[in-house]
Amino acid sequence: MFFENLKIALRAILANKMRSVLTVLGVMVGVASVIAVVSIVQGLQHKISNDLESIGSTFIRVIPDLGVQRNPFIQKIPELTWEDGLAIRRGASAIREVTPIFFDQAELKLGDIRHTTQLSAVSQGYQEVVNHWVEHGRFFTTIDEEQTKRVVVIGEEVMRKLDLTDPIGKLIQVDGNSFTVIGVMERRGASLGGNQDDIVIIPFSTARLMYGVERMKHLPLALQVRSREDVDLAKDQVTQILRARHRIPEGEKDDFQISTQEELLKLFSTILGSISAAMAGFVGIALVVGGIGIMNIMLVSVTERTREIGIRKSMGARRRDILVQFLIEAIALSGLGGAVGVLGGFLMATIARLIISRWFDFPPVYTPIWAVVIAVTFCATLGVIFGIYPAAKASKLDPIEALRYE
Repeated sequence: MFFENLKIALRAILANKMRSVLTVLGVMVGVASVIAVVSIVQGLQHKISNDLESIGSTFIRVIPDLGVQRNPFIQKIPELTWEDGLAIRRGASAIREVTPIFFDQAELKLGDIRHTTQLSAVSQGYQEVVNHWVEHGRFFTTIDEEQTKRVVVIGEEVMRKLDLTDPIGKLIQVDGNSFTVIGVMERRGASLGGNQDDIVIIPFSTARLMYGVERMKHLPLALQVRSREDVDLAKDQVTQILRARHRIPEGEKDDFQISTQEELLKLFSTILGSISAAMAGFVGIALVVGGIGIMNIMLVSVTERTREIGIRKSMGARRRDILVQFLIEAIALSGLGGAVGVLGGFLMATIARLIISRWFDFPPVYTPIWAVVIAVTFCATLGVIFGIYPAAKASKLDPIEALRYE
């Protein structure tokens, strides 16, 4: 009986194609919007998770505290220097390696070719801390740092932009200073808002000489813990060392923030989850409107098919049979709208990603199976909720009165 009723429902829907499309338009738009947002957000979260996991679960980041309670006009940005990092390396037994990371935009030049890219100034422990290694050539050493040598490691994208087929040993200009290329980093690919291969890395000591000590007072520090079990111990040790160095009295708030890889992942997940939840709330209104449209059109359908209902009842159809028939039709109508909405949402997300990617790199969309299942199930439930009244009205029709209906 179920499949027979389903065939009748589909036949009724196809008999009035335009009316059916207009009826479920609200459902289609609502579901498409949810799937588009979920696909984009999940794509971002998937990319962030992969990037953080590639660094490793023993990664810790320390940054100056720029909390909302700090008044930028009265209170200065807290200092966090490479000397703090060296103190952590000496005094924290749970820390294996530390590196400062100084970011800036750099103008590169090779002959007539110019290219603007991201510059990172780090210590020799950078590779081990962030799990990003040289693929060709070498990374800089302690001697390079101590002698403030002008050596540079580049990414694959920089090599391509500068048209360097064999870059090792070549001289390039970095902000007007000559640097010798000593290595090429392994490929990382596009990340959020940028290409991780479009980068040059120079020794931190050299950058401090070039850009001045004043610009090196508010640095993020990246740390690698000896093992996952030592993460909490490492946080405690780093906190004690920095509070002592910054002379923070007992009871006062830290002027720095420590984040583990897991905490960073939770932070991003919370932000992206809030965006999805807010969007789902707005879209819920469209789905309710779509459900009301389904109820209205089912009431029209009951009116139009009153004589058919009378014939079926006179032939022995029970009240329950009529109820199930129209309920299945409402569910089929809503379910088809949901299925079209899922496909439309994926296409919307893909198109949005292609448009955004024209300005900066954006991760591919990712539509999880659970989102599709929830969307289709919700639409079916919507069909039941808004289809039950028209179905009940049809089942209560008196067969004699129904046969008389014109």
